[in-house]
Amino acid sequence: MSTTGNGGGGARRAGAAGGAAARARLRRAVRPAAPQPPSGRRRAGASAAPEAARPARPVQLVQPAPTPAVPEPGTPPGPRSRPARPFPGGPADAARGLGAPPDGSLLDMLKVANAILDTAGRVVLWSPAAEELLGWPGELLVGRRIDELIPDQAQVARIRAAIQDTLHHGRWAGSVELRDRDGLPVTVDARISLLMDGDGTPFLQANMAETAAVRAVERDLAVRDALFEQSPLGIAILDTDLRYTAVNRTLAELNGVAPEDHVGRTTGETLPERAADEITTIQRQVLATGEPVIDVTLASPVTTRPGYRSISYSRMTDRSGRVLGISGTVMDVTERYRAVAKVEHARRRLSLLNEFGSRVGDLLDASRIAQELASSVVPRLTDHSAVILLQAVAHGDDLPRHGHDRRTSLLQLGTASVQDGPEVEVMLRRGARITFAEDSACGRVLRTGVPELLSGADQLDEVTYPGDPKTQAAHDLGVHSMLVVPLRARGIVIGLLLVSRAGYREGFDRDDLAFTVELADRAGSSLDNARLYARERTAALTLQRTLLPQQVPQPTGVEVAYRYVPGSSGTEVGGDWFDVIPLPGDRTALVVGDVMGHGLRAAATMGRLRTAVRVLAALDLPPDVLLRHVHELADDLAQGPDEALLATCVYAVFDPGTAMLTVAKAGHIPPVLVVPGEETTEEPTHTGGPLPGGAGRILDLPSGAPLGVGGVPFESVELKIPEGSLLALCTDGLVESRDKDLDVGLGRLITVLQEPHASIQAACEAVLDTMEQGREPDDVALLLARLGHGQAGTPTAGWTLPAEPTAVSRARRLVRAALAEWGVEDLTDTAELLVSELVTNAVRYASAPIGVRLTLGETLLVEISDPLPDPPRERHAAEADEGGRGLELVHRLALHWGARAEGIGKVVWFELDLPGNELGE
Repeated sequence: MSTTGNGGGGARRAGAAGGAAARARLRRAVRPAAPQPPSGRRRAGASAAPEAARPARPVQLVQPAPTPAVPEPGTPPGPRSRPARPFPGGPADAARGLGAPPDGSLLDMLKVANAILDTAGRVVLWSPAAEELLGWPGELLVGRRIDELIPDQAQVARIRAAIQDTLHHGRWAGSVELRDRDGLPVTVDARISLLMDGDGTPFLQANMAETAAVRAVERDLAVRDALFEQSPLGIAILDTDLRYTAVNRTLAELNGVAPEDHVGRTTGETLPERAADEITTIQRQVLATGEPVIDVTLASPVTTRPGYRSISYSRMTDRSGRVLGISGTVMDVTERYRAVAKVEHARRRLSLLNEFGSRVGDLLDASRIAQELASSVVPRLTDHSAVILLQAVAHGDDLPRHGHDRRTSLLQLGTASVQDGPEVEVMLRRGARITFAEDSACGRVLRTGVPELLSGADQLDEVTYPGDPKTQAAHDLGVHSMLVVPLRARGIVIGLLLVSRAGYREGFDRDDLAFTVELADRAGSSLDNARLYARERTAALTLQRTLLPQQVPQPTGVEVAYRYVPGSSGTEVGGDWFDVIPLPGDRTALVVGDVMGHGLRAAATMGRLRTAVRVLAALDLPPDVLLRHVHELADDLAQGPDEALLATCVYAVFDPGTAMLTVAKAGHIPPVLVVPGEETTEEPTHTGGPLPGGAGRILDLPSGAPLGVGGVPFESVELKIPEGSLLALCTDGLVESRDKDLDVGLGRLITVLQEPHASIQAACEAVLDTMEQGREPDDVALLLARLGHGQAGTPTAGWTLPAEPTAVSRARRLVRAALAEWGVEDLTDTAELLVSELVTNAVRYASAPIGVRLTLGETLLVEISDPLPDPPRERHAAEADEGGRGLELVHRLALHWGARAEGIGKVVWFELDLPGNELGE
């Protein structure tokens, strides 16, 4: 590379003596060292003085020659090229165990070699950096001309010209090619300066750096400048006092402050206080901890450029670990933030829709759905909300077929607000009846089904009608924006959803309106389902209540109480039922059953089953026989031809005269019997009297298969019942729960019934109060019966007669005497005649004793029992027949008559009306 400048007169004035004097002054500053002969051939004309006469050389300024750098594999140097030297502290130094330089500054990375030359080009001083750069030790060069490091004569000429130019102009700069100790060329950037000592003697100071390293640094600086100034990111460099030392133009534009106005100032002195405090806190944290902060989104500090900024800061250290300050980048992320915010906004809206759907998914009550709708939008969407429904929707009636007008009956069934107070109570009173003008916002939306967005006082005054107190309450609450959205089902507007915002909250926009319409449409479907369910449930309840007993009798010796609880709103009405059936002989049948399924079909099946049981009970059949007959009718009682009847039932018959209870069940919950204690002194059979409590137990009965299943025979069990015992029959809805066994529910029932109660009605209420909240929402039928031994003072007489012909006359005498004693002699003739006929039949066919029993109640009951199981058959005797008229006489003269099985035999009975009763024919 060519040199610049030319030689000066200073070279001619400098002589050998001047050079020697300069060298002598430099040697006085250093310690002398043992002389060593230079290697190689002497330069022509050099002094041949003895070694002892030569001046000492400054060896303390040099270091041993380092080992030449070894090129990396794959990049061998050319035949006359020198391998690139790595930066100090890099991988090559680490491999040699040298580590990083002590200070790690830029001068350690960019080696600058220094040399002092006299005006003749002889080396006066050779620095260790020069020795490291070229490999020549100082003791071999001091006193020799620099020309010997030049590889060719052309370069020698350029070097000499550079020296002359320096002597003339005082400085020179350029690139030269030298030769290292191995003979390889080294291109260096050189700077030569003219120096004068105190005596005016000139010297030349040469600063040299390897051209490749210089170019690398220049390239890195150029890259830094390009990135710093042309980066789309705002870049800032701050010192340890958190003052700006440099910012690029992008950051200056983002902050709205010129670059030069940043330098020397802190963030707090540059940006508005509101934004600067938060940024300064982050900067201090990064400077103190060294932990970088990446991508923190903040609002724009400049009001002229609103939006959002992403800031990142990291701490800067030099190669020795000394903290220099922090660097930061700032990026405008307004569009990204708005896109993310929009996605998050949509996610929250979708979450609200899903949450509302899950909250009302299992609700079938219009009022609860309305309240859930009002509550779900406060405060996430609105400050105040109201759900207004047609009265037909709330009550489960049919939807109107005509348009809505001001006479349309509306109820405000759902309300929610972010605050409480008298104004809120006026505007959002739950259950209030809503009226409106036909040209109001509510009237238009009800009539057209088109939602409306209202804003401003003028539009808000048109929501319902002029002078509405709710409108003034809305103004007092600061309401400034409102949506009136229709609730639709089957194309008909069934109500309104009103949402409003108040205070400093932004008004509604079109996106809010679209979302509210979507929410209202989902709510409309749920509300219509609730309406249909309420209508069907009302019809099923009506049918079921019609099919259940309308009046429950209070038979002789039995006090009855009952409760029927329909299923909760989460399920349809079921097929639970009960009945109390008076039987002949002051006996009573107590029945409880449960038909599988819910809804109208289950209720209808229940009605058919109850009718069948009641008809068969009139035949006075034993409980097991009655259940068998009902099971045989299962196909006719089923809900449909493709569905089998599946029902459970318990049937009990109590005879107060004998205190016997006969029970059979078909897969049903077993009855519970509570026997009063011996210490009880109260009259247990007193109607309406208190229940003394006692010891309860579950009656151990053969299970029997449910009706319609078959395969298991039905069996009856007879029990002797103590006076005043309490019998409880119920369905599974009372004692079953999701997570507990049936025995737990039955045990709870026994515990309640064992306690004393004010009355049998109070006992029913106490039982219902113990039902678990977590039980299945099924129907509940409960029947309680206090069992006595007949009314006090009721005349009763009974005899056992042998199966002999004399039994007939004896029976007549006993009956005549008993009736005379009771003062009902008017019945003697008829009673003797009919008893005579029935005893005669028993004597004719029976071979065991015959029983006769009389009971005087509201009628005279006569019962004739024998051990034959075959029931008597009434026949019509011809005029010439001598017999066959006994049962015909009973049929004509008795008020009622019949026969029933009892044990292994039967009982034939009849009733006679007492004199003065109006029950006779």
